[in-house]
Order: sequence, then C-alpha cells, then structure tokens
Amino acid sequence: MTPLFPGGTSISDLAVYDWECADGVHGGTPHLHTVSTEAYVVTAGRGEVHTLSAAGFARDRLEAGTVLWFSPGTIHRLVSEDGLRLLVIMQNAGLPEAGDAVLTFPADVLRDRDAYLAAATLPVGVSEDERAAAARVRRDLAVAGFRRLVADAEERGGQALADFHRLAAAIVRPRVASWKELWDGTVAAETERTGSQLDALAGGDAAHLGQAAVVRTTPGPPGPRAFGMCGRLRTWAPRP
Repeated sequence: MTPLFPGGTSISDLAVYDWECADGVHGGTPHLHTVSTEAYVVTAGRGEVHTLSAAGFARDRLEAGTVLWFSPGTIHRLVSEDGLRLLVIMQNAGLPEAGDAVLTFPADVLRDRDAYLAAATLPVGVSEDERAAAARVRRDLAVAGFRRLVADAEERGGQALADFHRLAAAIVRPRVASWKELWDGTVAAETERTGSQLDALAGGDAAHLGQAAVVRTTPGPPGPRAFGMCGRLRTWAPRP
C-alpha cells in the first residue's frame, strides 16, 4: 500500500488568477470548505487573502514566506497583486476534490441545488479558452455573492454567516455518506494505523518499521494547468 502524504493531506501548486473583478481587484473565487482546514505557503509574488468568519471580515497580507491557514467554515478569497503563487496544503485528501468546497454564489442560487451545481461545474470537452471563460463567469458570480454576504454580515453580524453556513450544508449533504466512506478508508485508517504502531512499540514490536517505503510524486497530466477555484493549479499523484 502506498503511504499517504503526511497527515492525510494533499498539496497543489497554485498560480492565483490575475483576472480583474468587478470591484477592481484581481483574484480567485470566494468559497469555504465544510470539513477541511486549508493552509497556504506563499512561494512568490504578493497579494492578500480576504476572509469572513466568526471573527468578521479580515484582510491578511501574503508574500513569499507567508504561512497561513484557516479552519472549515472560513470564507476566503485570494487576491493577487503581483504574480501570487503558493503551495496549498489541504486536510482530508480526497474530500476537497469530492465537493467539500462551496462557492459564495448569491443566496437564490444556493437555495436551488441544481442551479448551484450547474453554476459551479466547468464544461468538459471544450477548448482551453472556453474553460477559461466559464471559470471566469463562475468566479464573478461567486464574487458578487461574496460582496453581498460581507455587506450583510456588517448589517446582521454572525447571523448572516450562519445563514450562509446552513445553505452550504444543504448543498453538500447528499455527498456526505460517500465522503465518510472515503475518509474511513484513508485519513481515518491512517490515524488508526498510527495507533496500532504506538501499541506495537509499547510492546517492543518493531515489525512495522520493516515495511518502510519511499514515495515519489509525479506531476499531473501534461499540458496547461487546471482551472481551479482560485487560479491555475497543478497537483501531484503519488507513485510507489
């Protein structure tokens, strides 16, 4: 069995979108994760991450060397000022890829799950330019919803965020059973394996050390980077 990346996390290389938004800044698609903590390790460029959480709205500076992370439920928007690049480390590898993220579309879209999925899904089998255009439309719709949500939070405080969280939970609810199955077989299993290894060491048994392995990662499919929510990204697939 190929060992998981440390901590059952995943890693990707992200070049934040430099597309201009309606409010004059350049950047990605605001969203939250429902069960996964996310971390940034900034490798180049400058920018900010705008967040909305129980602590309110905040802006944090990002530049080479910055390490920042936030827990599930934190709405975040990456802003690029000068070629912002970062490594993104995601908790619960597999769950974010399975739909853990919910974009900040306006409330009328979020209340209709079919409309939400249609707006969030990029087309397949089309040209690079067409996917870029669709990603930009998706981003712009989420930015519009994010700006309304920030204004609503200024007026109604935490209730505005709680209302959004309820809508987000309704969006992902049909997927939770499959997430649990995936998590049980990966992250939870890895944690249980560590517990078994601790028990073995406590009893003087070192047999598991004989199963040591080195894993090298390989880049994702050749060609242009994928269109992620926040920018163009490259992921790695482990191989034994």
